[in-house]
Amino acid sequence: MEINTYIYNELTTNQLYNILKLRAEVFVVEQNCAYQDLDNKDNKALHLIGEINNEIIAYTRIFKKGDYFTNSSIGRVLVKKEFRKKELGKAIMEKSIEIIKKNTKEEKIEISAQKYLTKFYKDLGFKKTGKEYLEDNIPHIKMILKI
Repeated sequence: MEINTYIYNELTTNQLYNILKLRAEVFVVEQNCAYQDLDNKDNKALHLIGEINNEIIAYTRIFKKGDYFTNSSIGRVLVKKEFRKKELGKAIMEKSIEIIKKNTKEEKIEISAQKYLTKFYKDLGFKKTGKEYLEDNIPHIKMILKI
């Protein structure tokens, strides 16, 4: 998988369409969760796109401190269904963490993790903080990685 990074204005119309389509496939259809994915924050994010043969199969978006949470953050983490169980989620998360470490002087990365993915994020070094909460009717937990 090749991972490339883009600021919002660098994304082509086709890339943006395919990102939004994949986010809808995973977060709305697959998880049976009607929620407002278009949150007026994509224009502030750094977009990481994982591709195989020009097909977007993995994605994250990164925010600077204060643009989403108090700390730098990573969100909308996904891998296309047929490409899961191949450690591609781990690869794109490691790349996301590396970019934050390289380009900021931040000490923490904050995420809002779906509860069922707690072990995945723990294996990357994140630690649970606070209590479980519902976000779009899905159990989540705040997690922090000290960098």
